Amino acid sequence: MSNNNRKKYEAVVIGASAGGLNALQIILSTLSDKFSLPIIIAQHQHPRSKELLVKVLQGIGKIPVKEAIDKEKISPGVIYFAPADYHLMIEEDRSFALSMSEPVNFARPSIDVLFETAAEVYRNRLIGIILTGANSDGSAGLKRIKEYGGLAIVQDPKNAEVDSMPKAAIREAKPDFIVSLEKIGTLLNKLAKE
Repeated sequence: MSNNNRKKYEAVVIGASAGGLNALQIILSTLSDKFSLPIIIAQHQHPRSKELLVKVLQGIGKIPVKEAIDKEKISPGVIYFAPADYHLMIEEDRSFALSMSEPVNFARPSIDVLFETAAEVYRNRLIGIILTGANSDGSAGLKRIKEYGGLAIVQDPKNAEVDSMPKAAIREAKPDFIVSLEKIGTLLNKLAKE
């Protein structure tokens, strides 16, 4: 394939905490059935909430939703969730690695862990998104995505169920877009075609 046919972005990572389930339902319901990038999500959740997010979000949109499995190759057009109580990392060969190492920012899965490993692999071909939440997890990871030349999107804090995480990400990472929740899916559909 020539570089002219190569898409600008290769993957999307999303971080969410308090209020994330409602936010993700809105975003995933607006994605095109032709959405071709993998979406990898770290949503803070109770350590014993086994596959609850996947069960709730399956069927909301038009593309498949599943939990990431250790050593699984990342496929385009699939939405992956970090399993409860595991850090989710991206390996150089574009597969997943799961870890039960210590919580980061009091969280496991940690958004920063996912974003930082994804940034090192996808570099300027990665889109990072921070949604609603009550802490600052994801700010350092979104900053790393920007440092590698990737694109950073943050939910408008005025429109977030809990505004602490979007505000922290805006301070730390100077995002390319600060948009309302309802516009993030439309923006992603457009960016995935570039």
